Amino acid sequence: MTTVSAPPQIGDYAPWFHAKALDGSDRYAFHSVGGRHVMMLFHGTASQPMAQAALKVIQKHRALFDDDNAVFFGVTVDPNDVAQKRIAQDLPGIRHFLDYDRAVSRTYGAVHEDQRYEPFWMLMDRELRVVGKWPIAQGEEAIAELQRRVAATSDGWAPVLTVPGVFDEKLCQHLISLYEQDGGTASGFMRDVNGKTTHILDDGFKQRRDTTIEDPKLIQHLSQRIARRIAPAIERAFHFKPTRIERHIVACYEAGKGHFRPHRDNTTFGTAHRRFAVTINLNAEEYDGGDLRFPEFGGRTYRAPTGGAVVFSCSLLHEATPVTKGKRYAFLPFLYDEEAKKIREANLHKLAAQSEAAAAESG
Repeated sequence: MTTVSAPPQIGDYAPWFHAKALDGSDRYAFHSVGGRHVMMLFHGTASQPMAQAALKVIQKHRALFDDDNAVFFGVTVDPNDVAQKRIAQDLPGIRHFLDYDRAVSRTYGAVHEDQRYEPFWMLMDRELRVVGKWPIAQGEEAIAELQRRVAATSDGWAPVLTVPGVFDEKLCQHLISLYEQDGGTASGFMRDVNGKTTHILDDGFKQRRDTTIEDPKLIQHLSQRIARRIAPAIERAFHFKPTRIERHIVACYEAGKGHFRPHRDNTTFGTAHRRFAVTINLNAEEYDGGDLRFPEFGGRTYRAPTGGAVVFSCSLLHEATPVTKGKRYAFLPFLYDEEAKKIREANLHKLAAQSEAAAAESG
């Protein structure tokens, strides 16, 4: 099967990209907006009357764009839109991409081979599939379809596995005690910065503490449990045979300071090899909140019983909801195979200095 490079059509998954956002990130990750309906307006320049009229449609229906059910992105290629304040970020829900090199517009088909710019509206569902496209003059029609879809939205089931009985109660308690003896260290996340995968600490995005397991015998025991009780489940459900484990850590999300906002686990050079994420609950009955949620499939949450695992593709957008009472302890490895090992080795030179130690530990 060949890779599709043509602009997305209705029914296609929208291409992911990074772009500068007005009053926001220089590399806004479009893949992170899943879980909401996405309305995009490729207007090119807000200097034109039709673009101005289209932006007024958004203001007329401002209440739709709440960042929970729907979000709006305008796409401009004209620096004067910012200089002359013709566009503005208006949170929640209204943002603009500054597509001065036209890369995003070209990917989505707004820029033709003769460099002519074709303005249009595009609507995507929670999984970032294209579900509608309209000429720029048909903004009300686009909004009507968005309203219909938001009203009809219901929770689906994410394609995840729940595997009970991976660890017994004694092993769960032993892992918790190791964490309590150590106290954990602040756990960050990976992000590509200037071509290097960099370890980032940001409590607003992720707040968790981790303890790394160093006892070789315990690591071997944990690995054998995963090989015997999780790997066969993945092979049956997804026809994928994991052969390698990345990292052996006990993580703790604590009430009032434990959460991880929506993210994917394999979107940087340093994490591209990851195939499946595993969350083994160590004390499922002793905390409130702290569940897994997959926003692209709705608000339903997932929690395995103590000693059990929730297993899912690293490509799925997911979050750990805030812990509201107690402490949530979990064992959190990633699984991959020999082909993915080659990807990991090929990308080692793209790890920033502060990420190299973490990569070495997670082998």
